[in-house]
Amino acid sequence: MKKVMRQSNKIATISLFVGILLASCTNLEVEQTDSLLAEGFTGIPTADEAASQVTAMYNNVNGYLGAQDNLYALSEVTTDALLIPTRGSDWGDNGIWRQLHQHSWTPEHSYMLNVWNQWNELQLGASEVLDSRSASSSESVGHAAFLRAFGVYVVLDNFGQVPFRDTEADPLEDPVVLTGEDAIAQILSDLDLAEANLPSSSAGSDNIRATKAAVRFLRAKVLLNRHVYNGSGTAAASDMSEVISLVDEIAAEGYEITPGYFDIFTADSDNETIWYRNTGVGNRIFNTLHYNSTELGGGGWNGFSTLAEFYDLFEGDANNNRGEDDGTPLDGQEERRGFVPPGGITYDGSFGTDDNSDGYVDGSNVGYGFLIGQQYAGNGDALTDRGGNPLSFTRDFTSAIDGSSSLVDNNEVTGIRVIKYNPRNGAFAEHYVVFRYSDAHLMKAEAMMRSGGDPTSMVNELRTARGATPLGSVSEQDLLDERGRELFVEGWRRNDMIRFGQYTRDWEFKESGSIGDTNRHLFPIPASQVILNPNLVQNPGY
Repeated sequence: MKKVMRQSNKIATISLFVGILLASCTNLEVEQTDSLLAEGFTGIPTADEAASQVTAMYNNVNGYLGAQDNLYALSEVTTDALLIPTRGSDWGDNGIWRQLHQHSWTPEHSYMLNVWNQWNELQLGASEVLDSRSASSSESVGHAAFLRAFGVYVVLDNFGQVPFRDTEADPLEDPVVLTGEDAIAQILSDLDLAEANLPSSSAGSDNIRATKAAVRFLRAKVLLNRHVYNGSGTAAASDMSEVISLVDEIAAEGYEITPGYFDIFTADSDNETIWYRNTGVGNRIFNTLHYNSTELGGGGWNGFSTLAEFYDLFEGDANNNRGEDDGTPLDGQEERRGFVPPGGITYDGSFGTDDNSDGYVDGSNVGYGFLIGQQYAGNGDALTDRGGNPLSFTRDFTSAIDGSSSLVDNNEVTGIRVIKYNPRNGAFAEHYVVFRYSDAHLMKAEAMMRSGGDPTSMVNELRTARGATPLGSVSEQDLLDERGRELFVEGWRRNDMIRFGQYTRDWEFKESGSIGDTNRHLFPIPASQVILNPNLVQNPGY
């Protein structure tokens, strides 16, 4: 299996080493590692040092968000939207991917340790810039406050507990642990500081760094989930009212639903993107494609697929998703379900496209959205897998040994493939969308529903723009389904399913013992970290 390998940060390496020691030895004295400030930290970075640290933190976020494992895997592979079957020896990895989809993970799962380390490191680095003794500029303060809020939000959302270190406290003290309303208050306070120090930015701008609109988006996300994080179970009317106001403020800066769904995921500017990062999108392309899907990037890694039940949320033929070269649907599908083209696009020298000496735009034989059925080369020839069989992706995951439904022993073509960033637009383009307006639009619709209002017209506004049939009415299930259709594989599915009470429901291949187990709403605190910081308490069920 091909994977993009990134250099581990020092904190993750040390923590992982401690975890290995804990698993293999007894009667150890555990040394403090990532709960401490960096050695030699003085608390007084200069303005230039603070600005450099902000740049470094944004670069770290690139890696955190662009990877195919870690946060992305926890957010999507643990849901009904993505799974990675083992194909022969490919994607076995000691069951690490299957555990996520089956909800059979343990506190030793490496992706959980990585997420814990990465996003806690982010908020600690931001705290150094925000230290009252520093000489940070107002711009650095704004960005650091936003990044700290984002880091605390991710840790709270995934683990329910956030170790938070006061940079002016004794460095030998264990970090305090924020939960529930205390963690929410910290995030909202940081977002206040960020909004006061960050610039406004109109739609269509190069929003590579956070702006006031990004701050409002994250605030709305926190408030929409507040009743989950504080355990109240019921959304407060005041929070829902503020979500609506925040989305209206974002819209006032020109952000709007943009026609041309898949155009949003190119490097061109649009009125949808509130915040993006300049990190490569290759992982999102190649983790799903077959080895022979395209000549770019060595083909694909033949892994990430979706459940048929998720694919069936979209309008169109259950067994075909064909389209003309220009995307005109042939199987009654809505725009967001994408299409499988009959071949590639003839190369005409247009700016931003290339050909690989075959006369077709590189990667243009690869479709958008959901790839099912026969796939084609640029010249229209039917592609084959490595064994010479038709490269025709199937709905079901079956054992190549006995034909039974299975997550192991799959062949090369099982599973509908999911692709939003397309190689025809640059296989390694650095434009990864993090926050966008249609998500905010649906957050407002949900806030209206949770306030007793009717979100139907708002949902239909989006559906009409996406070429989907308007709904006569919108229930909670309809709204969750709409978020799934609009935001698939963008990192929000777990968060949405928990808020709508469906994360613990049954789906194909989930372990029976995990069905209905609400302890799975939170991931376990990595075992090594519970020992390092006695203020942490392992989450229930682990």
